[in-house]
Amino acid sequence: MRLSRLMLLTLPGLAVGFVAGAIAGGLAAIVGQPTGWALVSALTLGVPLALAGGGYTMLLINEKVRLGGFAPAALYWLVAFPLCRMLHEVLTALFLTGSPALPPDPLGFLLYQALVSAGFAIGFLWLHERLAPRWWQRLAERDEVAERVFMRYLEHARAVFEAKERRKAVVDSHRAARKAASTRPTTR
Repeated sequence: MRLSRLMLLTLPGLAVGFVAGAIAGGLAAIVGQPTGWALVSALTLGVPLALAGGGYTMLLINEKVRLGGFAPAALYWLVAFPLCRMLHEVLTALFLTGSPALPPDPLGFLLYQALVSAGFAIGFLWLHERLAPRWWQRLAERDEVAERVFMRYLEHARAVFEAKERRKAVVDSHRAARKAASTRPTTR
């Protein structure tokens, strides 16, 4: 697969990951870090998160991860997010001080980042599930892989909608039965 096609297919994951890193850089600027430090922070976190987001998207495209599933996303980010954060720490130190440095307690750092990864997975999955289908719909006319993934999303959406309608029908029938039972005159 050519690099340009790979980037087009994985753009939703790449974009969500990069935006998350850019937000971290923006937060660094807001708390008073110099602009250069904030930019370094945005890039050293944004690029690894973008690559990891693209990796998640590739797993989704290749049907290794189920659509809309939190557990697979949480497991993926349980590994990927701490590694991205460790890379962020090392690269930030390298760019700002000239020598790479690990956090004082690397194992504790990784474990804490693993805990935080669940929150990141929720946000990533939520945003990815809103951007990716629309993006693949646009690509579907000229790319068979995008069309296949988009059709999976359509089928998934149809199944979710039908399950919701079935649950609603059951609830409505129970309500109607209770209402009928409560309005029935009692005979003695």
